[in-house]
Amino acid sequence: MSVTIYSTPSCGFCVKAKQYFREQHIPFTEYNVAADQRKAEEMVRKSGQMGVPVIDVHGKIIVGFNQPEIERALKR
Repeated sequence: MSVTIYSTPSCGFCVKAKQYFREQHIPFTEYNVAADQRKAEEMVRKSGQMGVPVIDVHGKIIVGFNQPEIERALKR
């Protein structure tokens, strides 16, 4: 399973998304785009968005913490 979350430390929805993944025992890779300019640029290329979180589930890009959309992407 491939889940990546682009986040910042001050983002409340990022915290909720990471908490959700931990509660569901879903491993994920996290990139702090406030500290890593390369990953921030990668996030914008993937999503076209500057806002966080941006979540990549198996190549499906989800902007924001949209739990129903995340669950659909996880089932693919």
